[in-house]
Amino acid sequence: MLTETEQTTAGSYFVSNYPPFALWNAAHVADAYAALDRAPAPGTPLGIYLHIPFCRKRCHFCYFKVYTDKNASEVESYLDAAVQELTLYSQKAFVGGRKPKFIYFGGGTPSYISSRQLASLVDRMKLLLPWDEAEEVAFECEPGTLTEGKLRVIKDLGVTRLSLGIENFDDEILKANGRAHTSKEIAPSYNFARSIGFPQINIDLIAGMVGETTANWRECVRKTVALDPDSVTIYQMEVPYNTTLFHEMKVQGQTFAPVATWQTKRDWVGYAFAELEKAGYYVRSAYTAVKDPARTRFAYTDLLWSGADMVGLGVASFSHVQGVHFQNEHEFGPYCGKLNQGTLPIYRALSLTGEERMIREFILQLKLGHVQEPYFRNKFGVRIRERFAAPLRKLQDQGWLVADADGVRLSRKGLLQVDTLLPEFFLPEHRALEPPALMPAASAPVPAQTC
Repeated sequence: MLTETEQTTAGSYFVSNYPPFALWNAAHVADAYAALDRAPAPGTPLGIYLHIPFCRKRCHFCYFKVYTDKNASEVESYLDAAVQELTLYSQKAFVGGRKPKFIYFGGGTPSYISSRQLASLVDRMKLLLPWDEAEEVAFECEPGTLTEGKLRVIKDLGVTRLSLGIENFDDEILKANGRAHTSKEIAPSYNFARSIGFPQINIDLIAGMVGETTANWRECVRKTVALDPDSVTIYQMEVPYNTTLFHEMKVQGQTFAPVATWQTKRDWVGYAFAELEKAGYYVRSAYTAVKDPARTRFAYTDLLWSGADMVGLGVASFSHVQGVHFQNEHEFGPYCGKLNQGTLPIYRALSLTGEERMIREFILQLKLGHVQEPYFRNKFGVRIRERFAAPLRKLQDQGWLVADADGVRLSRKGLLQVDTLLPEFFLPEHRALEPPALMPAASAPVPAQTC
């Protein structure tokens, strides 16, 4: 078990799904097709995720499938393929007459593509599965790709949650981390987006980027509070193996990443949450603070973490349908090629047992900082204090959480490193498939106070 002062090493600590991706394989693809051909369980929401994998530059810490070298024709062919993919899904039994409750445009950089391309794409998507019942349409943006005209188009498309990938306000830090935008592009894009009335504007920050200091981080928090966004999402910098930063570490023979220690990153996020709370925000998850909890939510995670079906469109995208995980082809050519032939581009899959589905929802909902006992008793027939008695007792003794008759509540220090706690609840055979835990020893000092 690592100490509080351990340096950041390569690898990913973030738990985005369960069971681990290492178990997903081609042998289960047939299970994905079987799930698509079944009528949906009553009351199960449906969502759509679309991956737009194009960027002006590749950030040094980025581990997503993105391209910086595609011309206009290739972008058009990709968008056509994504629409063809949604067409094929819309004809499957699992839709069952449902309309999407949430739509999420992720990246890459969705705001990279032109206004004309966006309008055409959305018009075609709405013809296949209308959005009139959608609770949320989320759209990721890079400030330097936005103009007043494009923001108006995005608003007119029905986007309700605009997420600005600011990450940091300092030009030198943005440059050192490979970001395409500069600080001078932040305020104009934010202010115009606010002026035309997006229902929710979110700002993304990353704690612990290359070159970050305590003084600069506090200035970033101050500037964020001054902008007064509806929500703020903060991630702690990690260095997955498929990043430019890790490649540079290998070339230079470095064991540790040139970023802050985990304890420092937790302290920085803790500081940000405390300052946001002073400004009237509410910390609603390990990663997000919101201005008005009654009005501001994130339907994408709230529904997906509670068992919603979601189809992921685009290269390397992930889906979850009726208890089956699956992922698309992870290269541009094979993805587009299969769809040009009228075939879904499913690359690998995994069919979950009932126990695995319950654990998945439990660990994902823990990222909200609390889990309700009645929810799991009513849905899965499980009393979580009995099912997870040993890990709950261990983590409670160490001060990470409190478990009682109502459910489980994380302490603030537990919330700040929730992803390191989650493997405690994995089935034994799955724990060895995850990276080594980053959780500090129980005897380590308690922090002054994750997506």
